[in-house]
Amino acid sequence: MSDFQNPILPRMAFITNIIDETSDTKTFKVEFEGGGKGDFLHEPGQCAMLSIPGVGEAMISVTSSPTFKDFLEFTIKRVGRLTNIIHQLEVGDQIGIRGPYGNNFPYKLLEGKDILFIAGGFALAPLRSLINYVLDDEHRKDYGKVDIIYGARSVDDLCFKRELFENWPKKQDTQIYVTIDRAEEGWDGHVAFVPTYLEELQPSPENKYALTCGPPIMIKFVLQNLQKLGYQDDHVITTLEMRMKCGIGKCGRCNIGSKYVCLDGPVFFLDQLKQLPQEY
Repeated sequence: MSDFQNPILPRMAFITNIIDETSDTKTFKVEFEGGGKGDFLHEPGQCAMLSIPGVGEAMISVTSSPTFKDFLEFTIKRVGRLTNIIHQLEVGDQIGIRGPYGNNFPYKLLEGKDILFIAGGFALAPLRSLINYVLDDEHRKDYGKVDIIYGARSVDDLCFKRELFENWPKKQDTQIYVTIDRAEEGWDGHVAFVPTYLEELQPSPENKYALTCGPPIMIKFVLQNLQKLGYQDDHVITTLEMRMKCGIGKCGRCNIGSKYVCLDGPVFFLDQLKQLPQEY
């Protein structure tokens, strides 16, 4: 039996590289004993439960694309006790992993379509897996034009800067739009909140799906602006990553109406979200 066939048994992985994304966010590259990612077979948008024995565990998006064959990546923001301790780990240290969990971005449905990615701050991390899948040389021909609108509070808060400013803009039919919330010295790029920038750019909804991740207030206004631009609810996709504790639909912590985010999500279409209880 594979270790990953036991849904509650963590498997220890080794940290092989750490990238400082921002002052409070790091990307951890990990491999299992013997090298590679073994039989951890995830799809874009899925999550994993990361743990440190004696400390705790948390659900984290798998930031790397399945096209990255030899390793997994997790981008983690320092927000509490567990993530503070994870940020203290070094190359060669171990971390527990179980999963993958949840559904995935509908990358097959998106074939032949243009794709608009809209992200704010740290929340580019969940979308990065799909972005790198779509832009991979093996799959790029299967998708249309790709536009990425991304913003953060400051330059320091922009994640994945090398991909954002060097790698992704070189890909065929790919346009990157980056903004920060307030002007600062040394930044000659766009200045505006993400929903405002979306409204300025007015990307056409024709033959296009929009995928968005970000702080709740950003998502609220992005969804409103997408609707004003004519995007249909079944062509708008976002993620919910909240209160997930067990990952297998048993603890009930992530229950919203008839849905369990760890099983039915984290990826939802807007028309699905509109059917959830008002308290959400």
